[in-house]
Amino acid sequence: MRVHICAVGRLRQGPERSLVEDYANRFDRTGRPLGLGPLAIAEVEARKGGGMGAEAALLARAAPRGALLCALDERGKALGSPQFARLLARWRDEGRQDLAFLIGGADGLCPELRDRAAFRLSLGPMVWPHMLARVMLVEQLYRAASILAGTPYHRA
Repeated sequence: MRVHICAVGRLRQGPERSLVEDYANRFDRTGRPLGLGPLAIAEVEARKGGGMGAEAALLARAAPRGALLCALDERGKALGSPQFARLLARWRDEGRQDLAFLIGGADGLCPELRDRAAFRLSLGPMVWPHMLARVMLVEQLYRAASILAGTPYHRA
């Protein structure tokens, strides 16, 4: 199952980008033998004044056709890492070809796009900057692959 992160905003050089690249590489190495990956990241930016609607259109275009959409949303379901790993495995085992995580901009996701998502995932009750949410998501993808592979990375 190919995994896509479709996110508003571009990561510049810096610690967030380094972390995303590191965890993405780890996920690809660990996940590929499990049928997870590769991980692709699509960054979109709406023109100034376009708002959430313009961002939603760009995010929808960035997601592969037929992909299962998973919206990152503070009102979504908060999962523990083992639950998240089982969810990824279930989607993979159901024969999903593509999974696309959607990360909105500063104002979040457009309600219409959020409602189209098959699943809404919360990273907890706090609101996170979208650049940090991307880091946290990629780390959790690597952690999920590690759990499924039985490696000692996850020690809970």
